[in-house]
Amino acid sequence: MSRAKIAVGAFVALLVLLVLAAGYSVFQRFFQQDAGPAAAAPPEGPPPASPKTPPAPAAYQGFLYGRVTTVEGGTYEGRLRWGGDQEAFWGDYFNGPKHGNAWLAQVPPGQHPVERHKISILGFQILERKAPAKLDRIFMVPFGEIARIEARGRDVRVLLKNGTVADLDRLGASDIDDGLRIWDARRGTVFLDSLRIRAVELLATAPLAAPGRLQGTVHTRQGDFTGFIQWNRDDCVGTDELSGDTAGKALKLRFDTLRSIARSRDGVRVTLLDGREIDLSDTPDVGHDNLGIYVDDPRYGRVKISWNTFERADFRPGDSGPAYGDFPPERPLTGSVTTRAGRRLAGRLVFDLDESETSDTLDSSFQGVDYILPFGRIAAIVPPVPGQDGNQNARVTLGSGEELRLESVGDLGPGNAGLLIFAEGGKSPEYVPWTDVERVDLEPATSSPGPFS
Repeated sequence: MSRAKIAVGAFVALLVLLVLAAGYSVFQRFFQQDAGPAAAAPPEGPPPASPKTPPAPAAYQGFLYGRVTTVEGGTYEGRLRWGGDQEAFWGDYFNGPKHGNAWLAQVPPGQHPVERHKISILGFQILERKAPAKLDRIFMVPFGEIARIEARGRDVRVLLKNGTVADLDRLGASDIDDGLRIWDARRGTVFLDSLRIRAVELLATAPLAAPGRLQGTVHTRQGDFTGFIQWNRDDCVGTDELSGDTAGKALKLRFDTLRSIARSRDGVRVTLLDGREIDLSDTPDVGHDNLGIYVDDPRYGRVKISWNTFERADFRPGDSGPAYGDFPPERPLTGSVTTRAGRRLAGRLVFDLDESETSDTLDSSFQGVDYILPFGRIAAIVPPVPGQDGNQNARVTLGSGEELRLESVGDLGPGNAGLLIFAEGGKSPEYVPWTDVERVDLEPATSSPGPFS
């Protein structure tokens, strides 16, 4: 064989190898499910290998799973992640604006809540204007409580496990409008725009391969919180990425390559699993534009830690959290209300003309930490005394006996619309304005709240 033929043959062989290598790279990029983009290599060497999670039921049972029907009649079934890269677990919340306020009709005429708007000049009040209080409320429930979600034109209908039906205003931007990513075993990974979704039926999670869930301890100026973590309110699995600039270059690091994130003067200092440290700055992930860090702490439910309060997050491996079956149907909120006039009213309660079940949450804050407390974990609520120093705190006692001091904001603030008490055998409920409430005592939940056990 001539040298020319040998050279041509070698060139052709080399070309074939290059094509095969490129094809394999494309195959990996587009068809390898859930691998996600690899972490960018930090300075001075490649990042450490991602830790391997041994296959076990606890490794996947906490992931959202269901069957999605499209408007064209097609179906997809598999692991779900809302918005493509947002809510991924049964303990995460589905949100949407309610249509009006159904409880307002139970308030006696003449007692409807009002808002007071004070007008002052040079520090002196010259006028106070009253207006009907805005009683629009957000529907918020863990995905583990939901049986089915349906898109119905301008409405979104949510059917809960306990039979409750909630119709939400789709034009008010419910979670369904963020779209949905589905890992279908037959069709691969698919993202469906919200306009293509007709219904989502939630099912117990089937065996599947999934990334590790972020969890560990977040240290703050107000103490430490341990549990499942959502960084910047969205990043919650190991294949999600932390973004920042280092030495003038953009860098992305997968969370499953990180040991800790500590706040620094200009951003954060990240410690990798192999001990190396990298300083990151100048992005919403690692600066004052960070939306907050959620921690599902078993003591409280869920807390959101502001960037100003955050100090350090230490990550550790663990399971994926409670399964769909760990969320039993919730029950009505029951207990008693003691008024400042000394009356005691007992029965089924509706708090703030909104929360009526044990899975509903009381939302308030204390010094940079927002508490999202399921009512099933609360034993008693003592509001601040009206007319006194506006900086005084409410007292919330948990079923564990721990007492929290919370600011008079959110559900504990002056915007609280009052309580309804449905006494057993009574023809109509009694209404107590928030300013007349001295104490609320709640009956303990007969079942675990589920998402934070």
